[in-house]
Amino acid sequence: MRIVNEKKEINKSIKEASVESKKSFSDDTVYLEKFLTTPKHIEIQILADSHGNVVALGERDCSIQRRHQKVLEEAPSPILSDTQRETICRRSIDALTELGYLGAGTLEYLFEEGEFYFIEMNT
Repeated sequence: MRIVNEKKEINKSIKEASVESKKSFSDDTVYLEKFLTTPKHIEIQILADSHGNVVALGERDCSIQRRHQKVLEEAPSPILSDTQRETICRRSIDALTELGYLGAGTLEYLFEEGEFYFIEMNT
């Protein structure tokens, strides 16, 4: 992984990462994503039934971690405004409705500077 702070660094970083990837995995594919410096880890619990109903059970802040393992979960998240809370729950519901998801699940996001970035979903 490389962190690029200036535009002039990007080509060199991509080349270095490609070479390293090829040596380690026999594949020089490089994946680019936004680097977040101080994100919060927000999770949304979802339930979806076979009748097309999808509900969000609310969010929790799972930012306090040690070695990438959650130490403390706080619900509701103290850092989100009501509008942000409604936005992320609505986005999660809309996504799973569109996918036709059925069952319980947790959508995980990083949150920084008022923006949510999807990480993964645990089904």
